[in-house]
Parts: sequence; structure tokens; C-alpha cells
Amino acid sequence: MKLATKIIHAGAEPDPSTGAIMTPIYQTSTYVQSAPGQHKGYEYARSQNPTRKALEDALAIIENGKYALAFSSGVAATDAVIKLLNPGDEVIAANDMYGGSYRLFTKVWERYNIKFVYVDTSDSNNINKAISPNTKLIWIETPTNPLMNITDIEAVASIAKKNNIILCVDNTFASPYLQNPLTLGADIVMHSATKYLGGHSDVIQGCLMMNDATLREKLYFIQKSCGAVPGPQDCFLVLRGIKTLHVRMQRHCENGEKIAHWLRKHPKVARVYWPGFEDNAGFAVAKKQMRGFGGMISFTLKDESIDTANKVLSGTKIFSLAESLGGVESLINHPASMTHASIPREERIKNGLSDGLIRLSVGIEDVDDLIEDLQQAIG
Repeated sequence: MKLATKIIHAGAEPDPSTGAIMTPIYQTSTYVQSAPGQHKGYEYARSQNPTRKALEDALAIIENGKYALAFSSGVAATDAVIKLLNPGDEVIAANDMYGGSYRLFTKVWERYNIKFVYVDTSDSNNINKAISPNTKLIWIETPTNPLMNITDIEAVASIAKKNNIILCVDNTFASPYLQNPLTLGADIVMHSATKYLGGHSDVIQGCLMMNDATLREKLYFIQKSCGAVPGPQDCFLVLRGIKTLHVRMQRHCENGEKIAHWLRKHPKVARVYWPGFEDNAGFAVAKKQMRGFGGMISFTLKDESIDTANKVLSGTKIFSLAESLGGVESLINHPASMTHASIPREERIKNGLSDGLIRLSVGIEDVDDLIEDLQQAIG
């Protein structure tokens, strides 16, 4: 089955009681049993819900996985993966990563004696060198947030398997439409479904996909026991969003490409971060493991002052200044003070995330309007 067809029909079955083509919202907290222990597969909605099950089935299919679990947010899904570990275990993570993941790792889990080692994962040799007997998990983003660095998933998966280490890939920026880490050898894929999977900036949700049954059972136990589950309304919204993922991502990619090239030619722009440039260090790997280069772009201005950056950030009329990404509408963001504010400035600067960096989530509006908006804001 071709990808577009799979995305539309993944997890979709007519409702057995009515024949409804869309999965109903089962807004219930519990289920009646005919006798103690005699039920139809559902006991309590924290453990399972029919709307959530339909979503999890769909998520597994579109990521080429056997299993999926939905969580109340992307951070909750990330948290569940870390709960697979024990005190004293070590995690190798990307030094360029989402600020919320960094905050979770450093401010919550380091207190429980989980050690995090941050390296530039775009060179897999750095991962090899960082492995110790205590390394139990490798956590990568590709493309990274916000510098769009690319990591070779197959190469890292080979290293992980050789050393009996779990590899989890945050696939939020690419979405399953552009990249499938399980196919490339990853053990777990994480998404903030808030972003491209939902696609309409109206839901908070996260998810994990995997192929290993034992790993699924461990993560399901964490999901059920710790309780960070999404409600049925949110599951319905993500199910609905998935059905248009392919057409939205096509436009995100088309608009992103045009804007990236336009920015690169702008006389006031110093650097553009986008993996689709042929002279980008990660271009060859991105072309190998992705079907397109996405709608996420970061850039800096030649005038590096905060005042100049703020003028652009506050000057757009179509791009909205806001957190998040992946919706149909275009967003502009200042990572240093917004999505990555939890990372100490010296760490940000060391890893290339300057105070003047601006991040765009390019939506699906008319690209000429988007370029005109950026032109009047940049000047």
C-alpha cells in the first residue's frame, strides 16, 4: 500500500455498533463488566480506551511499527522512555536538542542518578567514544531542534545494537511522512503529536512506536501505572489530523524549500539552517533517510543584536510569534528566550544556538504571502 493511502486508512475501522466511518469519541472513564473479570477488553480508561486504541493502531502503521502508545504530551512520552532506566544508568543525547527534553533530563532525572552525556550526534564517532559500560540509551533528534543538524540513524542503530543499547529517535520534525526510524534500525520512535501529526495547533499529545513486544509491555506498564494518558477527545483530534498528514507535509516541504532559498539570498541574512541545501554537512544523509527536507528553518541576521532580532520577531503579520510548530499556520520563534530558554546560555552558545537565532515553522499558506511577510519584517 502506498504511503498516502496508508496514512488515510491507518487504524480506521467502521464502528461495529453503528457503522460510523469515523472513530467515535468514547468519553467514558469505566466499562461495565458482566461478572468480575468478564469484560470486552476494556476495564478502566487509564488502561485502555477504544478511541485511543484506534489512534495507537494508526500510529504504529504509519511508522512501520508493530506497536504504539499514546501519551498526554511529547514530554510525557519522553519521560516514559527514561523510566525504562535504573539509577546509575547513562544516556547519550544530542547536544543540540529540544529545550523541554533537556530540562526533563537535567532538572528531573539527574536527581535520580541518571547520567546524561551530550555529544554532537551528527558524527556517529562521537557516540562511539561516549559509550561506557553504564550506557543504556541513546537519544537523538534528526533534524535537530533548532539547528536542523542531521544524524545518520542507520549508523547509530548499528552502534546501539552492537553494544546492546536502546536507540530512541525523536522524529517530531520529520514526521512519519518524511522519515521512518524503525525501518532504519531504531528501537523506539518518539513524536510530539502536538506538532505535525495533529497539525492544527489544537491538541497536546505524545506517542511512542516500537517493534519489540517486550519493550512495548514495559512501556505500556509505565503508561498505565504512571497515568500520563491522553483523553479520547485529544485522540480523536490526532486521528483526524493524521488523515491529512501527507497533503500538509507536501505543502510544508514546498513552502519550506522556497523560503529557505529566499532567505539565503537576502542581503541582511547571515546564515540559514535547513538540511536541503546541497552544501549542508548533513545533506547526503538527509537525502538518504528522508523523503523531503521539511518546513522547519532557522536563520540568523548579519546584525546580531537582540533589538534587530526582536524587530523581526514582532514585525511579522502572517507568521505568528508563538511556541510550538507543525501546524497549518506559520509560526516564528526565538529559541533562546522561548523553546530553549531552559538551556543555560553558555551551553546554548557553545552548541551554536546564538541569542539572535530565529526559528520558523513554515505553514501551508500561499508561499508568496509568507515571503512578502518576511520581507517587510526583515526590511
